[in-house]
Amino acid sequence: MEGLNDLLNRVDGFVWGLPTIFLLVGTGLFLTVRLLFVQVRHLGHAIACVAGKYDQPEEDGDVSHFKALATALSATIGTGNIAGVATAIAAGGPGAVFWMWVTALVGMATKFASCTLAVKYRRIHDDGSASGGPMYFLSMGLPQKQLGKILGIVFAAFGIIASFGIGNMVQANSVVGGLNYLLPEAAAKTGFSLWEGFDISWMSLSAGLILSFLTGIVILGGIKRIANVAGVIVPFMCTFYILGAAVILFLNAAAIPAALAEIFRYAFTPHAAAGGAVGTAIRYGVARGVFSNESGLGSAPIAHAAVKTNEPVREGLVAMLGPLVDTLIICTMTALVILVTGANTGEHDGGALTAHAFGKGLFGYGQYLVGFGLIFFAYSTMLGWSYYGDRCAEFLFGEKAIPLYRWVFVGCITVGAIGGLKIIWTLADIANALMAIPNLIGLILLSGVVTDETKQYCRRLKNREFN
Repeated sequence: MEGLNDLLNRVDGFVWGLPTIFLLVGTGLFLTVRLLFVQVRHLGHAIACVAGKYDQPEEDGDVSHFKALATALSATIGTGNIAGVATAIAAGGPGAVFWMWVTALVGMATKFASCTLAVKYRRIHDDGSASGGPMYFLSMGLPQKQLGKILGIVFAAFGIIASFGIGNMVQANSVVGGLNYLLPEAAAKTGFSLWEGFDISWMSLSAGLILSFLTGIVILGGIKRIANVAGVIVPFMCTFYILGAAVILFLNAAAIPAALAEIFRYAFTPHAAAGGAVGTAIRYGVARGVFSNESGLGSAPIAHAAVKTNEPVREGLVAMLGPLVDTLIICTMTALVILVTGANTGEHDGGALTAHAFGKGLFGYGQYLVGFGLIFFAYSTMLGWSYYGDRCAEFLFGEKAIPLYRWVFVGCITVGAIGGLKIIWTLADIANALMAIPNLIGLILLSGVVTDETKQYCRRLKNREFN
């Protein structure tokens, strides 16, 4: 088993290596140029769409623009915003934050293109509900039908695997980690042993069962219930976390210019914490940026395909706000809190570094905000990824597979909470990266379709054809 773990860890390091990272960013840059910087030109219109100005309840789909965005954000706003930023700074230095920004900016174009295609090529069921995502636009959109079918199957298969790891057991374990941080005495109480060397605490088991129940009552109701819950949780948790960070930044406002200067300076010059290499800052910044907003991986288009609209470009514009909120706002605030409090000069890493920074900034109490944030972020991520997985299961096996998938998903939450299987987590991380390859192939081959759709929509918008 140890040999298999080592092999999978090497594979994981390879698939998340520089070639994949540059492919993700390169595709975003290509789409940014081909779409004439759509993320800048139509930002205002995107915000108006999210605000409901162009909602048409009678159109095909399940949920509003806002709820589709909230569902997608529920899956992307998670541990990457808390632990991922801290890991990037600890391993790549302050300059890594700059490359997270770059990833988010070009990722907005990637997200726009993928979600536009997801709505254009989605499947509307007899009851009016929708299914869409890369597996559909690959199989239905590519002129090379056989290639498209194969790529769609590959994407869906890896999507299911990733949903059980990155979107399920890893998140459940993060919730337990947050509880351990908040309630160390309760966490220290022993429980029982399943086998030698594998002890389970009563708190982790209880947390897993409660999480399974709370997740189950939501996801068994389908996308509408998930979107309704996400529409409440996402604004709440974002506001809660951002306010805490804003207070720290206000109290340390004088240190912000120096922190920003550090970010820009070390983006292009070596930094001791990054092993003296500029490439390290780029690698960790881009990798954590992609992990944070998932641009290019192809997961978010599955949620956006459920929107109530007959205008694919409109939802693409809404979707591109995801990296803006997730990385450019929330991740940036996390990074600045770490830098202005000087927490990055210590020996902490990951979520502990962020908790340490918030603790320093909020008079010794900020770590509780981070702990609760991890719980809410992880829970919302499970809701979003459950929908991604059940759409992939439906694509591969038909509607009859959806109830079974949901019940297995709920059961795996408890497994993840009590410790889970590390080998499954590594497999899911590999699957998460491999989802990107067929998705990026589709985006490049179908970029002409996105360009034409965008031109037509912009012409109609200019002619005031929309209410």
